[in-house]
Amino acid sequence: MKLHRHAVRGVRGVRTVITPRPGTHARFSTNRFHDTWHVLSDDRGARMLARLLWGLSFQARPGTVVLLDREFLTPTPFDADPADPIVLAPGWCTRFDDQAAAQLKRVVRSDDSATVRWHTFGLEQALTATEPATGYQRVRGDISRRRGLLVLSPATPDDARRWALDAARLDSSDSGYGTDHTYLDEWDHGHDGEIQIFRRFREMTSVARQARAQVLGRADAPTDPEAVRVAVWDEAEKVRGEAHLRIREWRGAEQVLGAAAADMLARAEVRSLDDLAELGAVETYRRLRAAEAPGLTLEMLWAIEGALTGRDRRSIDQDRRRALLAELGPDPEPKSRPRRRHRAPIRPIRR
Repeated sequence: MKLHRHAVRGVRGVRTVITPRPGTHARFSTNRFHDTWHVLSDDRGARMLARLLWGLSFQARPGTVVLLDREFLTPTPFDADPADPIVLAPGWCTRFDDQAAAQLKRVVRSDDSATVRWHTFGLEQALTATEPATGYQRVRGDISRRRGLLVLSPATPDDARRWALDAARLDSSDSGYGTDHTYLDEWDHGHDGEIQIFRRFREMTSVARQARAQVLGRADAPTDPEAVRVAVWDEAEKVRGEAHLRIREWRGAEQVLGAAAADMLARAEVRSLDDLAELGAVETYRRLRAAEAPGLTLEMLWAIEGALTGRDRRSIDQDRRRALLAELGPDPEPKSRPRRRHRAPIRPIRR
């Protein structure tokens, strides 16, 4: 893998910064959720991160770090918050503290740069020879935000290789949710760091950007950052055309029908969650189908079933889906519409 090497000055403990080359397709984002720092990307980004960590594990010369800067970052795929630059620092030979982070943000890279070949000898063999670890194994390292940089600093070369193998094994197609994740540390009343990938990472980011622009473009746009995030989440459902799939939502101290779901379910004469429970998922969907509700797909059937059983619609297994479809029966024959016959214009007879 070809990368760029930049010689820097004025950064305590850092002499060389390695970055991806312009034109690299992988993109990354970061956020903090449930008191855990997340590195977010897709399958391609996970493979690149694995190779960066694996190559870094053989670094013996002090003062070298890997930087994923603005050019390779995107806003978060949830609410389009800006991402932090990511630093990979070998904790066994390079000290990277708050002062170094602040200096690295301000430093102007010198013209002393070159292309380097980043070798990952043994990575493929390790993936095939080593069985994935079961449970959590102790991995030493530091995952923290320092002066606006998200710093991942494995304590030893073995820790860096463990992170690399975990990242390389991520596969967003393994689950029905289109996502996969791995923790970077052992459970201790929570985790400090996590790598999470999404199959539709770029599409999610695009939707979040559009939703955020629409929210902030309103005259009554919220100013509190948390309120903005919540508004963007709601708007993103509308952008994706999935707002009606939120069957239950909290209002005050009770759960009620979601606003968009209530508009669609009214076509089936469902006005409350009690009405929904009385009719059941199949009969409700059958009524919506008979009413030719716009935007109706089988996702609505799974969403209703999930709302009635307390599950996410995507977690409904295939056996249950087949049972629902068998109970639903085939689609009705489309209503025949009278064919409109073309009539030629009547032209006056000239004598």
